[in-house]
Amino acid sequence: MAKDLKNRLDDVYQNYLEGNISRRDFVKFAGIAGAALGLAGGPFGLVSRAFAGKNSITCHSWGGTTSEALRKFAFDPFTKATGIEVIDAAFTGMDDFLTQVKASFPPGGEFNIAHLSAVYDYARYTDLGFGVVLDESKIPNMKNVMTKMTDTLRGITNGTLSAVPYDLGQTGIAYNTNEISKADAEKLGASLLYEKSLKGKLGSWGGDFRTNMWYAALHTGQSPNNITDIDAIWKVLTEQRSLMKKYWASGSELMSLLANGEIFATVAWSGRVAALQDQGHPIGYLSPDGTYSWMEYMYVLKGTDLDVAQQLLNFMLEPDAAIAVAQGQKYPPALDPTKVEMPDDVKKLPAFDPTGKLNGYLFADPAYWNKHQIEWAEKWDRIIAGA
Repeated sequence: MAKDLKNRLDDVYQNYLEGNISRRDFVKFAGIAGAALGLAGGPFGLVSRAFAGKNSITCHSWGGTTSEALRKFAFDPFTKATGIEVIDAAFTGMDDFLTQVKASFPPGGEFNIAHLSAVYDYARYTDLGFGVVLDESKIPNMKNVMTKMTDTLRGITNGTLSAVPYDLGQTGIAYNTNEISKADAEKLGASLLYEKSLKGKLGSWGGDFRTNMWYAALHTGQSPNNITDIDAIWKVLTEQRSLMKKYWASGSELMSLLANGEIFATVAWSGRVAALQDQGHPIGYLSPDGTYSWMEYMYVLKGTDLDVAQQLLNFMLEPDAAIAVAQGQKYPPALDPTKVEMPDDVKKLPAFDPTGKLNGYLFADPAYWNKHQIEWAEKWDRIIAGA
C-alpha cells in the first residue's frame, strides 16, 4: 500500500509541475499522503526550523559516524564562525527522503541541503525540478575539487551545478585475508562473489539491485552501464543466492558479519572496510576494473537561501574541514590531492586516488539506471525472496 501511495504521489506531483492540477489540490493530496506514509513528523515538522531565515540551514545526511564527523568538523565550526546554525538530520532511506521532499510545500522548500550519493540521484532530483544553479564565484574552494567529479555533474545540468561534490567512495569487494589470499582475490576479481568453494560464506547488500546487477555484469563480462544480455544477469544472481550466508541490510550489519567471520567475502562500502581495518580485523579490499564508484555531494534544494548555502559549502570545502570530515567518516574528500596535500591516513583509505583524475573509476550512468529502475528493482526483490 505504501509503495502504491508513493507512486501515486509521484504522478500527482508530476501533474502539478505540468499545471494539470491546482496548487490547492496538490497541497491537499500531499498532506494526506504524508500523513498516511508516517511523514508528518518529518517534513512537516521541519517547517518552522527550515524557514528560520538566515540564522539557520538544514542538512540531511547519513547519520552515524558520517553525521558525527560533519557536526564536529564542519557544522559546529561554521556556526562558531558565522553565528548561523546548521540543523542536521538523518535519512531514513533515499526513497523515503525523496517522498518527503515531494510531499513538502512548496515542493522541496522545507529542505535545504541533502548529502546525496550516486550520480543517478543527482539526475532524479534535477529532473523533478528540485535543483538550483549555484553561483560558483561565491564558492571559491570549488577550484580544489577533482575535475572529473564536477564535470560529471555538469553533464547532467547543462554546465551548471546544483551540488558540490564532497567525498568519494566505492562499493568494492571486502574479503577475509585469513581465508582468502590476496593473489586468489585478485585473480578472481568480481567472480570472487560467485566462488562455489565459498558457499555459505558469501554476503551481499540485499537492499540495492544496482550493486548486485553491477557485479553480475562484471562477472559475466559485460559493461554495468550497458548490459546486453540481461538474462545472463538474472541467471547468475539466481545461482548466487544459493551460495549466500546473508543479504545484509545496513553498514553495521555488514561490519558485524565480516568482523565475526560469518562471511568471508561480500560487496562492501569502502569506508566501512577502512573502519574494519582500523579496528585490526583481517579484511582486504578488492577493486576490480569497473568497480562500482560513486561520489557523495551536497545537493542544494530549490527554495533554499543560496547565500547561506554557498557560504556553508565553501566553508565545508576548506581543506582543514574537508580532510577532518574524511578522516572521521573514512571516505576520501572530493579535493584534488595534486592541489591539496593529503595526510597519510587519508592516502591509505580505500577508493583514494593519488592522481586526482579518477581514471578507471566507473560511475553509474543515471539515464540508463533510472530508466530501468522499477522493472529491475522488482525483479531483484523476487530473486532474493526466492520467488
